[in-house]
Amino acid sequence: MLRFADIAPRILLIAQPGSYRIAPYLEAAQRMGLVVQIASRGEYSLISEVHDGLHVDFENLHSALDNILRQAAKTPFVAILGSDDSTVELAAHAAAELGLPHNPPAAARLTRRKDLARAHLARHGCVVPRHWLIKLEHSLNSQISDICWPCVIKPLNLSASRGVIRVNNSAEFHAAVTRIRNIIVNSGDVFEQQHLLVEEYIDGVEVAYEGFLDNGVLTSLVVFDKPDPLTGPFFEETIYVTPSQLPAAMQEKINLRVAEACRAYGLITGPVHAELRINEKDVWILEVACRTIGGDCASSLDQSDFNLEELTLALAMGQTIPTQALKDARGVMMIPIKQAGILRRVEGLGAARQVKYIESIDIIIREGHELIPLPEGNQYPGYIFARAKTPDAVIAALREAHAKLNFVVAPAIRLQRQ
Repeated sequence: MLRFADIAPRILLIAQPGSYRIAPYLEAAQRMGLVVQIASRGEYSLISEVHDGLHVDFENLHSALDNILRQAAKTPFVAILGSDDSTVELAAHAAAELGLPHNPPAAARLTRRKDLARAHLARHGCVVPRHWLIKLEHSLNSQISDICWPCVIKPLNLSASRGVIRVNNSAEFHAAVTRIRNIIVNSGDVFEQQHLLVEEYIDGVEVAYEGFLDNGVLTSLVVFDKPDPLTGPFFEETIYVTPSQLPAAMQEKINLRVAEACRAYGLITGPVHAELRINEKDVWILEVACRTIGGDCASSLDQSDFNLEELTLALAMGQTIPTQALKDARGVMMIPIKQAGILRRVEGLGAARQVKYIESIDIIIREGHELIPLPEGNQYPGYIFARAKTPDAVIAALREAHAKLNFVVAPAIRLQRQ
C-alpha cells in the first residue's frame, strides 16, 4: 500500500454528485495519506465532500476547466482524476493544463462517446461490430436499408446498459427508437439527443476485462466471465466471476484486442475497463473505457495489499503499486430488478448471507426509493459477493443467495398532468 508519511498531497476527484465511486476513492486516499477535493455539480448535495467541494458545470467544458485551474492556483494538486465516463475528458484537459499525468483529452473523449469510439476503432483496424449512426430528425426507413438483423440500438453516451435494446426486425426497430428517444430527451448535448448508434448484434460469450496502463504499457489484472447469457432484448448484467475459465490462448487474444484499442485511442495511463464478445469468428470489442469497473464490483478484487482505487490514485500521480494474481475465485452478482415499483423491504437477507462462500450482500437502494428496470433504469438495487476455491462454486453460491432474496415492491403512483 502506498503511503505518504510527511506530507499530504492533494488530489482533485471529478465526479457526478451521486456517484458510488466517491466513497471508495475517499477511503483509498485516506489510507494513502492523501487529501481529496471533489469537483462536481452538486452544490445542493447531501454528501458533505460534494457540497463543500468545487462546483463545476459539466455541460460547459471551458467554464469547468477555468474553475479547476483557478482552484489549482490556490491549492495545487498532484493529480486530477475523473471517476467515470462523464468526467474523464474534463480530467484529462485539466491535468494536461497543469502538467500532471494524463491521457490525451482527445483519447478520453473517444472512450466516452460510443459513436466516435466505434468509428475510430474501425478506422484503425480493430475488431468491432458493423455500425451505423442514425439521425433521429431524418426518416428512419431511409437509414435502415442496409442494416442487418438482429441489431442493437444504443444511446451515444449512457452507462450501465441504459437505453440499449436488441431488435430483430423493422417494426421492433421503430418501437425501440421511440422508447430510447424518451430516455435521452433530457440529455444536455443536442447531438446526443438527435442521434443513436446502431450496431450488428454479435452472438457469443461476453467477458469483462480489468487492467491498467503505465507509460503506455498495458497490464492485465483479471478477465471476468459472465455466465448468464446476454442475448437481449435488454442487457442487464448479473454475475461476474474470475478467474476466467476460457482457454489461456483465448485470454491472450482478449488482452491483445484491448491493447490494440488502447493504442488506437492513444491512451497511455490509468485504469482500463473493457467489455468484449467472443465467438468462432473473433474477439469483438464492445467497449474500452479509461476508468475502473462500475458499481461496487471493484471491491471484488481487494486483497490485503491491493486495492483498485489505490492503484488508480497512484497512477494519477505518475506512480504505481505492486499487483499480484488473485489466490482464489471471486465473484459478484449485480442484483437484477425483476419488478418495477417502490421498494418496501428486502426479505431473506439473513438466509442469503448464511449461504456458504457468500462474503457480503450490500443493498444500496433504500426502502421508499423506486426500482426502475432496464432499459429506462441505470441502477442495481445491490450486490452479492462470494469467494471460493473455484469459479463454479462462486457461481453456485451467488445463485443460491439470490434465490433466497425477495424484493417487496409497491406500484409507483405517477401524477398525470392536467
